[in-house]
Amino acid sequence: MSRLFGSVRSRATLGATLVVAVALVAAGAAVLLSLRANLTGEAGTRAERSAQAVASELAARIPLDKLSGLDAEDVPVQIVDADGVLLAASEDLERISGTGTAEVTPAPTRSGADDDRDREDDDRDDDSGRSGDDESLEPGEIAQGASYTNGTATIDGDTEDYRFAAVEVETPDRGRLTVHAGSPLAAEHSAVGTALTAMLIGFPLLLGVVAGVTWLVTGRALRPVEGIRREMAAITASEDLRRRVPEPATHDEIARLARTTNATLAALEASVERQRSFVADASHELRSPIASLRTQLEVAAAHPELLDLDGAVEDTVRLQNLAGDLLLLARLDAGERPVGTRVDLAALAREEAAGREGVTVEAEPVEVSGSRGQLGRVLANLLDNAERHARERITVTVRREGGEAVVGVADDGEGVAEADRERIFERFVRLDAARSRDDGGAGLGLAIARDVAVRHGGTLTAGAAPAGGALFELRLPLAGADRGVPRA
Repeated sequence: MSRLFGSVRSRATLGATLVVAVALVAAGAAVLLSLRANLTGEAGTRAERSAQAVASELAARIPLDKLSGLDAEDVPVQIVDADGVLLAASEDLERISGTGTAEVTPAPTRSGADDDRDREDDDRDDDSGRSGDDESLEPGEIAQGASYTNGTATIDGDTEDYRFAAVEVETPDRGRLTVHAGSPLAAEHSAVGTALTAMLIGFPLLLGVVAGVTWLVTGRALRPVEGIRREMAAITASEDLRRRVPEPATHDEIARLARTTNATLAALEASVERQRSFVADASHELRSPIASLRTQLEVAAAHPELLDLDGAVEDTVRLQNLAGDLLLLARLDAGERPVGTRVDLAALAREEAAGREGVTVEAEPVEVSGSRGQLGRVLANLLDNAERHARERITVTVRREGGEAVVGVADDGEGVAEADRERIFERFVRLDAARSRDDGGAGLGLAIARDVAVRHGGTLTAGAAPAGGALFELRLPLAGADRGVPRA
């Protein structure tokens, strides 16, 4: 069962069919009950009219054997007195139930003297203040309204269900009488049965149509999803991140899913390409100092007197720095967030500028939240870059600007061409091809500086300095107004 309804298409079809089925059953029950109530009410109205007609004749002193209402076909009539004794009934009535008086044969007619005595007794009872009826009627008056019951009656051998109406009448000669008249419920049973049969036949057909339409519509709606799934499976199997899933020409949720999936694939492709390039560049950068160090060690092994100890130490230090840069970049790429401690940028700038020739610091106390070590690395990389390109002077400024702290590192060198002001932040990029690797570094300093700035919720940009050289501006949110940097 779980496998049968394991797809969205199956569950949607089942859910829609069940909802429609419940609605149809509820609506069908309401229709049947309403139809039955209306038809039963109409039968009761017909029965009441028949009872009122007989009561009118009784009020007009028409003898029981002359009542026209007793001769009506398919209308069983009973007339009983206040004691429940049957006085008259329809001529062809053989059996009856539901009226409270099952008798169909009238009681023997009493003498006039007995009737006179009964009326005298009733008069004495009335004079004493006792009344056996809830409603006081004048002789010849018919009670308003009627009471209704359901029962059966057999007329000429045919037994049917009837709706009976009981109407009371005060006759001048026989006292309080009750007329029971019935109306057949055959039409009501037939109509309800026909409606029920139509529902039993139509509802399953309608549910089948609903299920089929839902299955087709859901399948059509989910077809692009299956296409996306197949393409994603093919991309996973081929490992070709250049492929994209098909985007339907609609503006619904599935189209947005396809676009988001393609955007994710594009970001994944860019990330993989960046990692591949990073590994290739890192391998290339590591190969030169390792090869140089190996050569020196091999020469020293064969000719100890030719050992260039200073060169070996320099290559080792360069390897150590490069490994440290690569490790920091790996941690930044993994999403490492800086610890949110308060850092005074003015003090940090003076600390990093100490011991460097030609560096001037103009700073006001400004605090930011972040990692002191990583922010110090940013300033050190910016100062190292400025020292490689400055002619004589480097200026470091720290100021507050709105809700940000701004650190500027300017030199009086040749500056950076506008077309290269973004490219220099890429990893392993060197603009001066003539500069040696030893002097120019590995091309990771500015890339590390920007990544650290971004991780701190800030920015790092390159521009033109007032003296004509390069100006690097680091902008960070002030402490207490940081944008996503977690606090310790």
